[in-house]
Order: sequence, then C-alpha cells, then structure tokens
Amino acid sequence: MGAPRQRQRRANEAIREVVGQAVLTELADPRLQMVTITAVDSSPDLGQAKVYWTVLGASRQAGAAAALESCRGALQARVARALRSRQTPHLVFVHDDLQDEARRLTALIDAVAPDGPLPEADGE
Repeated sequence: MGAPRQRQRRANEAIREVVGQAVLTELADPRLQMVTITAVDSSPDLGQAKVYWTVLGASRQAGAAAALESCRGALQARVARALRSRQTPHLVFVHDDLQDEARRLTALIDAVAPDGPLPEADGE
C-alpha cells in the first residue's frame, strides 16, 4: 500500500519540477512571465495530474491560464520524457488561490485586531 503512494508522490514532484522549469526557462510565451507552479496532485493511476499555479498580479491571471492551456501539449511531452512511464498524465491546470485567501484572511484579522500590544490577562 505504501509503494503506490510513494510512486505517486515521486511523480507529483517530478511533474512539478518539469513543468515549473519549462515555464520558467523553456517556453517563450510572454504571458507565462511571473507564473509559478506551486503543486501537483496526480490520480493514483497517474492518468491525470492537476497542476496548481499562481501568477504575480491578478490582471495577468486570464492570460496565464490561456498560455498554460495552449502549451499543454508541449508540457505533456516534457512530462512524458521525464517520467518514462507507459502512461503520460493528462495535465489539468488549476489556479492556486491559497495565497489570495491568505491575504484576504490577513486583511480581515488586521481589521479586527490591528497591530499593537496585546492586553495582559488577569491573574498571570
């Protein structure tokens, strides 16, 4: 039971590295500037891999999504060469909104409890 999960974990990391490196240095599409591959989550049979990405600047999100979709074939070919398995995962690109949510929650916390000294509790 541990071996398939370990294989899936190694594949996820390899896919993240291959796609991230390709986006960073190998693909010439200017819409991919400032795109970061944050994580990969593949299915247990490695038939599909969700590639999570983020981009600096919300205004670039739509262009980056379109660029990733148009480069899917080239990226899958690179993944196939790196994995050397019978089946190449179908890449699905998903915008990673975790950082946006973290910023939103931080702003809410700051609105409720602005920076300053915390009041000391009685009896301590």
